[in-house]
Amino acid sequence: QVQPVESGGGLVQAGDSLRLSCAASGGTFSSFTMGWFRQAPGKERDFVAAIRWSGSTTYYADSVKGRFTISRDNAKNTVFLQMNSLKPEDTAVYYCAVKALRYSAYDGEYAFWGPGTQVTVSS
Repeated sequence: QVQPVESGGGLVQAGDSLRLSCAASGGTFSSFTMGWFRQAPGKERDFVAAIRWSGSTTYYADSVKGRFTISRDNAKNTVFLQMNSLKPEDTAVYYCAVKALRYSAYDGEYAFWGPGTQVTVSS
């Protein structure tokens, strides 16, 4: 059973930066894709970014391109989401998720989920 756990959320002002971390345990990470999703109150959960564990290929939602960067530390089984130039519309609970093999932006294909971390951006 793979168990991802997020950390690093908080309350910031518009224009600030935050770095989220996701530490995962209990699996063979060389074959996993790690993804970040977010869910704002009253809205559906949306794809944010993803990275293949065995390579450097990354994927981003259009709404965060150029502002967010996903990266990984394989030695620590940890994935990061660096969020710069934050906007109030980035306010959401951010979830880390794990799926086998190829990238997907569809949350239904991710098998394991963390409990989420709240990010609040004030204007």
